Amino acid sequence: MDEIRSNNQIVYRCVFDVVWCTKYRRPVIDASISERLAQIVHNVCVERHAQVAQLETYPDHVRLAVSCDPQLGIHRLVKQIKSRTSQELRTEFSSLCSRLPTLWTNSYFVATVGGATTEAVKHYVAQQPKN
Repeated sequence: MDEIRSNNQIVYRCVFDVVWCTKYRRPVIDASISERLAQIVHNVCVERHAQVAQLETYPDHVRLAVSCDPQLGIHRLVKQIKSRTSQELRTEFSSLCSRLPTLWTNSYFVATVGGATTEAVKHYVAQQPKN
């Protein structure tokens, strides 16, 4: 996950630790739901050119370590992941529709992980054209 990535305008290494909970902290994520949840999260991340470093599911919350393009933004990525997982999981698993108006709470926790090393900054500066 220490990989430095780039798009047309930006060279970056943005890794975030994200945690979100089920509505009312209900313990509804079992093994089959967890497996399907992981597939959906990976699909969304591939579509958005984000890279999953680690994904852990618990009965009442999810923890995701992910690298994403700063132009996309972590807020948009998390919003898309939560939206897609809620829609698809509630369609595929009817047990998630009973006693839960939505699958996830509106809030989530996010923190940055690591930071740029001095060598990475020097490498970036050295690679820039001098015009």
